[in-house]
Amino acid sequence: MVNIMIVEDEKAISNLIALSLKKVGYHCECAYDGLSAIDMIEKKYPDLILLDIMLPGADGFEILEYVKPLDIPVIFLTAKGELSDKVNGLRLGAEDYIVKPFEIMELLARIEVVLRRYKKLDRMIRILGLEIDTDSRTVLKDGVYINLTKKEYDILLLFARNPGSVLFREMIYDRVWGGDYVPGSRTVDLHVQRVRKKVGWENYLISVPKMGYRLEVAK
Repeated sequence: MVNIMIVEDEKAISNLIALSLKKVGYHCECAYDGLSAIDMIEKKYPDLILLDIMLPGADGFEILEYVKPLDIPVIFLTAKGELSDKVNGLRLGAEDYIVKPFEIMELLARIEVVLRRYKKLDRMIRILGLEIDTDSRTVLKDGVYINLTKKEYDILLLFARNPGSVLFREMIYDRVWGGDYVPGSRTVDLHVQRVRKKVGWENYLISVPKMGYRLEVAK
């Protein structure tokens, strides 16, 4: 499981980000000041750091300088939206720079880009009899190609990367279609049912009442 550290002194924002990341299967740890973050980085060595700039103890630019030799990717999440701040952050070595307020879906997409760049996400996923090649976006079962639409593939990949986690209908809709989920809509359910049937996961991709679906790998 990918471990992401959130360094943000506003706990409400930190908790919201952590909750959203956990829903899609990331493991999260939070630090609320610069010195605690540095101490935690030494002990935990995360796969990715989401880093505010204006922090007590040590600011985000100082933390980035500390992290550089460790080859841990950093995405700045900050209210400092001036072009000079963004240019400075990127020149110092940040992989990305996102200005608050931001949409969670945009953050998730940018996290995936950085993780792929650092090869933290596996190109080939083997799970429950399937081979999923994330570069070619192809799916094989027992060596036989399975024809999936783009949205069906995206749904399958979400579950394959997050086995055992409950994926909420709202999150699935946001990640696959983009935009706001309409309560009561059957769009997600119908697509999940088609995916389940095409790949033969009728006994593994289970419905979680009033929430969404979970890929159950331990049977």
